[in-house]
This record gives sequence, C-alpha cells and structure tokens, in this order.
Amino acid sequence: MPEYLAPGVYVEETSFRAKSIQGVSTSTAGFIGPTRTGPLTGEPELLTSFADFERIYGGFTDLAFSNGARPNYLAHAVRAFFEEGGRRLYVMRVFNAATSETVTDFGIGDDGIPANHYATAIRRDDVTTDPTPPLVTLVARFPGEAGNMRVTLSLRVGANVLQTGGAIPALSRVRNFDLVLARVPSGGTPPYTAHGSADGLLIATRDAVTGIWTLSDSLVEPDVSVVLDGSGPLPAGLEVRVVTVTVEIQRPGERPLTFESPQFLGEFSFDARSTGALTTTFAANPATRFQALTIPFALDRIQNTSEDAIPDDQVGLHLIRQLFGGTRVGELLAAENPSVSANFTLSGGSDGAIPTSVQYDGDDSGLVDYQNDAIQAPKNGLLAFEDVENISIVAATGYTDYGNEAAAFAIQNSIINHCERMFYRVAVLDTPRNYLVSQALNYRNLRSSTHAAIYYPWIRVIDPRPSRGGQPMLVPPSGHVAGMYARNDNEAAVFKAPANMVVRTAVGFEQVLNKAHQEVLNPQGVNVFRFFEGRGYLLWGARTISDDSDWTYVSVRRYFAYMEYSIDRGTQWAVFENNGPELWANVRRTVENFLFNEWRAGGLLGDKAEDAYFVICDRSTMTQQDLDQGRLVCLIGVAPVKPAEFVIFRIGQFTADSNQ
Repeated sequence: MPEYLAPGVYVEETSFRAKSIQGVSTSTAGFIGPTRTGPLTGEPELLTSFADFERIYGGFTDLAFSNGARPNYLAHAVRAFFEEGGRRLYVMRVFNAATSETVTDFGIGDDGIPANHYATAIRRDDVTTDPTPPLVTLVARFPGEAGNMRVTLSLRVGANVLQTGGAIPALSRVRNFDLVLARVPSGGTPPYTAHGSADGLLIATRDAVTGIWTLSDSLVEPDVSVVLDGSGPLPAGLEVRVVTVTVEIQRPGERPLTFESPQFLGEFSFDARSTGALTTTFAANPATRFQALTIPFALDRIQNTSEDAIPDDQVGLHLIRQLFGGTRVGELLAAENPSVSANFTLSGGSDGAIPTSVQYDGDDSGLVDYQNDAIQAPKNGLLAFEDVENISIVAATGYTDYGNEAAAFAIQNSIINHCERMFYRVAVLDTPRNYLVSQALNYRNLRSSTHAAIYYPWIRVIDPRPSRGGQPMLVPPSGHVAGMYARNDNEAAVFKAPANMVVRTAVGFEQVLNKAHQEVLNPQGVNVFRFFEGRGYLLWGARTISDDSDWTYVSVRRYFAYMEYSIDRGTQWAVFENNGPELWANVRRTVENFLFNEWRAGGLLGDKAEDAYFVICDRSTMTQQDLDQGRLVCLIGVAPVKPAEFVIFRIGQFTADSNQ
C-alpha cells in the first residue's frame, strides 16, 4: 500500500474495468521439409511472400536426393499457401546427411554436416597443384545442390586520390586502412616498385594527430612504406587509387550445367576491420543472422602456401593476390583502365538423402550452421517450432512422397505428436500420391487425433517453372489447405468451417470423386476435393481424424484452440495475485467479457448470452486444499456453433383447401 506520512492531497490512478482478453492469431502457419538451400538450425524464419522463401530457401527446382530425385514440394506448398490467402508463414528446413562421410573442417557446418554436401571452390598457388594447401576456399553457406553456383569477383580501381598541391601530399576520399594501388601509368611504366611492392598494392593509414598518410604492406613492421610527409620527392605522375571488389553470383539453373541470370551482391573493401569488407561480409561465421541468410557463400581458410597464419592487418593484401592470381595481379592492374576478374564455380554440393522422421523430429546432436546466441543451443526440426508461439497450423507438404507408406506414417506421427504436445496447433495432413479411395481410407485409419485433419486427393496445378511450359503437375494439398484456413479466418472467422471454398490454383484433381465416394470417406474423417459444374474446384470436407464425436469438426477444434490460447495469454496477470473473492470475481468478469464478444460475433450458440456460455470461479470450484496449494480453478462452458454439414429440405404434398 502507498504510504501517507505528511498531510496533503494525494492523487492516485486506478481502474474500475475488468482486464481484457485479446484474441490470438489463428492464421499463422509453420511448414517443415527439405528445401534447395537455407538454414537447418535456429529460429525459423517468418515469411510474408513467396519471394521471401525464394531468397532464403531457393526456388522450385527439383531436389536431387541420393536415393531418388523428388519434386520440391515445399516450395510449391509455400506458393500455394500465399496464393490461397495465407499471409504469415514460418519455414524450417530438414536435411538428411550421409553420416558415414567425413565432416568438413571449413568452419561452416563443422558440427554435423559431411563435407561433400557443401559446394566448394578452391584456389591454389599458380605454380603448384594438389596436394599443395589451398590459398583460399569458397564454401556455400548451406548444404545442397543450390550451392553449386558461379561466383565472379571483379576489381574496381577508383580515380586518383593523391593530392600534391600542398606542402604535405594528401589523400582524398580514402578511409583509414583502405587498400590502394600506387602506380606511375605514363609510358606503360609498371606499378610503383621503387619501395619494393611488386604489384603496387598497399594499405593506406592516416596518423590521427599529424594527418600524414602512410602507404605500406603491413601495419606492423612494414617492409614497404611510403610516407606522404613531403620530406622527399615522389615519382612524377604517381597515382594512388582505391581498390575495391564487386561480387556477382549465378545460381544453378533448372537444367544441368546451366546458371540463372547474375545477381549483384555489392561492392566491398579489403579492410578486415570494416563491416563492409569482403572478409567480414563473407565470413564463415557472420556477425548477424541476416548476413547468414542473405550471403550465399563464405571465404574460408585464407592462408599462404606454408599454411602459416596471416596477420589480420595483411589479410586484405593476401586475399586480393590469392583471388586474382598471385603475381599476375600486378600485370593486370598496370593497364590504363584495368579490368580484373576472377571466376569460381563451386561444385560438390549435395541435397543429401530423403529425410526421415528423425530429421523431422529434430534432435540435440549439436548440429550448428549459424548461432547468434552463444548460450542457447540452436534447435532443428519440429523442435525449432516449439519456441514460436503464434504458429497455429502445421504442415509438412511432400512427406507422403518421400518414401514408402511406413516412412510417411512415421513423419505424420511426428507432426501430430508435435501439435498435440503444443496443444494449440492443428496438423494438416496429406494422403500419399496415386491412392485409391480404399487406400486413402485405410491410411486415415492408421491414427486418430483431435489435432489433425487429412485431405484427399492431390491437386493438379500449372507448374510455375518457365522451363516446363505451363504443363500441369500434381502437388499434395496441405499447402493449399493451410492457405485456405488462413483465408477463411480472415474473410469469415475461425469458428466457420474451412470448407465449400474454391481452390484458387487448381486446374484439376488427381482423382475425380463423386458423392458415392465421399459417402465412404467423409464419415471416417477424410476431407475431399470435388469438382462441381458451374462452381469449380472446391474443398468439400471439414472433419478431423478424431474418433471422439466432440471433436468431429476442424472448426470446433481450431475455435477451442483459439479461445483456450486467448484466455491463457489474457489472464497471465492473475498469477501470484491474492487468491480470494476479489481475484475470482475479476477473473470471472474478464473471461465473461471475452466470451460475450465471441457470442455476439456468432461463434457461440444461444439466443441469450447465458445460453451460450457460463463461467464459474468461486468457492464452489475450489476446495481448501486447492487454496492451500495456490490453485485458482475456473470452470468455463461454451456452446460452439457447428457447421451445417447436411442441409435437409423435407418437401411433401398437401391438398389445397378453398377455405385457406
């Protein structure tokens, strides 16, 4: 209580309103599965468009697994999710490495992914070959065939920045520690060699006190040093030009040995101290996760031929000579308008094997491809979804085509178990491809759950890849369905059944189903897609795979998850408050206000509010033992609306009466 010790007027703020409960989001999805590239551990990335997915996880190109190529179903599912109305999506990549192979020591992925799954390119000394140690190695950031890219590094030599008009020569538009080219270009003179620099490449440093610039090949005991203090004459026509490097990549195309159009990544300096330097931007362990996701390769194992460590202040000089051909770089830079490029083609990247339930489950094996929290171990697989609170829909599109039925069912069990454990989530499941009605029914009957719904058959869409010429292809329906869930929530409400909805991107279905087929499938909880003349391709089912009649409908399951999670988050303020009548009344009013709004919105059934719900929180719901153990028990009952699955009109004859 506040203290009142001196006489006076005290003004205090208080509230006479009950705490409010804000409804949680129900349309955020989480997709898990193999992709072309992208991180394997850490917090899943939030995507708001297919362009986000393509930038981080690659495009539609098929996955070349070692035990059989497969379509890139997850990419097609992400596209379908956004096309069908989804807005927010988290993605987690899974990868099945061949554990019998040697683990890489490149500094990337050196905690669990075998070396040959990472695409690499190695530059060795000009005059030697294997087994000479590599001078510099380029390594794809993440494993996968998408890492087999082409990298083009181009030197950019700026204008002359040397100013000799004053008493002391000066450099303009030069930053401390920039790499510069000192040369006398007139008459074809080679690069500046009067002080021993064979190629004219030096490091520019400025004394903060005197303002005098020094050009040297090292910042510690330099062997070559040019001090621009005006104490001695400089060669006539001497130029000093800043040297930077531009980077372009070409990702592998859909066809073998082809590449996509060049993508410009930026212009970088050679100063290892700068955040915009080549070595810091393309580091094996970048400073931020943003860099880890957007920079597709790393420069690793930068060393000299004797494998001696290179001092930090000399890394830029060594790197430019290693990347552009050792002593040849001086000859190339001697030209009036030098054009110097180095091309690298990374190779050896592999998509691994078809993932199993082990990879989908995730583990704590120590696999790390990027970690921005030194204390918390990064998670992978479904374990990574546990820390993302707002996911309410989970799908693993393609899992039913990545092996036999037993392998698919094992992955399906992992997804269902995850949703049941997280409690507020619903799994969207697929049947395997090419299944007949009887097979789909048998597959559904392998498992019952109140937190999952299964859909049949597969959907025929137009292949979005230009190289396929608009040919149709079959994709699992879960990506479409997750997007339709989100569309239903945004256009109607979570308590409205997500069915009788147009599949926007469908041009057909794998099986043409009729009413007789659905009469077999629907009672067992297999939701089907059907074509209706004049109405189009529709989702025509809204049931879970639960054998409990209380949880027959997807809308009821999802609506309860919404209400439960909203009440959970909206009543956290009550924890550790005094457990007495005042708190009970406050909790009761808070929940009643929330449910009243739900009733008015049409989510609860009843002519009056008291017919739609009840909330009891008093001594009748708690024993003395509950109070002694710190428990507050609140009973809540609701009457949810359920879909009109069977609309029945009874029509009969009657005799017209002239008196009527």
